[in-house]
Amino acid sequence: MSRPIVIECKEVTKTYHDGTRELRILRGVNMAVNEGEILAISGPSGVGKSTLLHLIGTLDRPTDGEILFRGRPLANAARSAVNRIRNEEIGFVFQFYHLLPEFTALENVMMPALCRGVRRAVCRERAEALLTKVGLSERMTHKPGELSGGEQQRVAVARALFNGPSVVLADEPTGNLDETTGEGIIDLLWQLNESERMTLVIVTHDETLAARAHRWIHLHEGMAQVRK
Repeated sequence: MSRPIVIECKEVTKTYHDGTRELRILRGVNMAVNEGEILAISGPSGVGKSTLLHLIGTLDRPTDGEILFRGRPLANAARSAVNRIRNEEIGFVFQFYHLLPEFTALENVMMPALCRGVRRAVCRERAEALLTKVGLSERMTHKPGELSGGEQQRVAVARALFNGPSVVLADEPTGNLDETTGEGIIDLLWQLNESERMTLVIVTHDETLAARAHRWIHLHEGMAQVRK
């Protein structure tokens, strides 16, 4: 039986203007993300992989075309509804971690909820459980500068999972790590997909990694081509 579609792109385009030049990054992308799957998006640098991830993560809007979340078009949705989807349904993992250097691992994981006024005691219990899940039970009080790159990325993964999102979007999550450490992060994401039924969309230039996903889409000249 086919899985429900969580995110769908229909003829999505994205155009930027640089002075007198028009830069068409995406040229009619059609794709769907199914619930509980791992979908890889590959392609060379500059092809629009991160742009596409930002669009499906509601961080940006397409120039044309339509993006639907669980069948609901986002273009005409109220800003509050889109913000709710972004904050409650989607988790983000980036290449450069984006941790706050003056706070501990535990505080970094709690920070998004603390900023929304959630009680510290509630946040702490959830953050401790997540850091334990990603293998950092002994590193919770360490600040980012005291953690390795792989450990910082694990903190970022825990932070992405804090709100219990149904979809995690990972943009080159191993791009700033050595091969062995990167493999550990990928193994962690794959384990979370299996244990939490977490839907994962991962942007990567590494076709070996992309081939491990349940499905694989390759971007070429602004179009999405199915590889697997």
